Amino acid sequence: MPAVNAERTSGSLLPRKFTAFGEVNLVGDVGGNPLGQPIILLHGGGQTRHSWGRAALELAARGYYVAALDLRGHGDSDWAPDANYSIDAQVGDVHAVIGQLPRPPVLIGASMGGLISLAAAGEAREQSVRALVLVDVTPKVDPDGRARIIGFMRDRPDGFTSVEEAADAIAAYLPHRPRPKDLSGLHRNLRLRADGRWYWHWDPRFFATFEPDHEAAVERYTAAARNVGVPTLLVRGSKSELVTPDNVKHFREAIPHAEYADVTDAAHMIAGDRNDAFNAVVLEFLGRRVPAMSHG
Repeated sequence: MPAVNAERTSGSLLPRKFTAFGEVNLVGDVGGNPLGQPIILLHGGGQTRHSWGRAALELAARGYYVAALDLRGHGDSDWAPDANYSIDAQVGDVHAVIGQLPRPPVLIGASMGGLISLAAAGEAREQSVRALVLVDVTPKVDPDGRARIIGFMRDRPDGFTSVEEAADAIAAYLPHRPRPKDLSGLHRNLRLRADGRWYWHWDPRFFATFEPDHEAAVERYTAAARNVGVPTLLVRGSKSELVTPDNVKHFREAIPHAEYADVTDAAHMIAGDRNDAFNAVVLEFLGRRVPAMSHG
């Protein structure tokens, strides 16, 4: 895993490059104990590896070997030259990264990253995953909530005149979250192009291939869930606009052994809304089911 550069990120994580499906290069922040249990963090659509707050650092501090990835077409990872952002390609990315780790990892995926994790864990011919944590996503989701998220991601294809304007758009979309005074972190999600405007740093062609048939995708994720045999945790935001109690019921029928936790006062982006509470739930689950030095 050659380093992208020698610049140290916050804490003990360093940027690394992984060669993934179709020779697409993914960038991740990697750190922790190389002898510890590997964990792969997969963010949601339109986000980056930085969306986890302190989760990656907390996991690394507990002795896990953590790789927080930018998905293809997001953050510092390559945009797919053929615009292939299908679930097959993204699952292929995950398995390619798994092949570069010393042992089967825990997959922790939020939203779109959770669906990719679910398919990777449930469709593998052999056990390539040690445990699974899904963050506010289930095979079935609320259609209105899904439409709202996609609508926000598709909005403003012409970009923004400033970072402040982008922050205003986020504040309008997430009225429950205080608008940050320091906007330096937002620069990680935006890129200034030659026309002088700021654009989200992800490939807008993503929508054409990720889930062209949503109903078929629901059937696929449900079938994958029924095949998951590893320790599993579903973390839901109590104010989630995407995962309803009925969606949770459907999920737990598909994976009867799955554990479930609500994070109070968190909406869909739990790690951003209640990072400390989210970290506590995940660390408690992993401490019981997949300790840092468990090589099983």
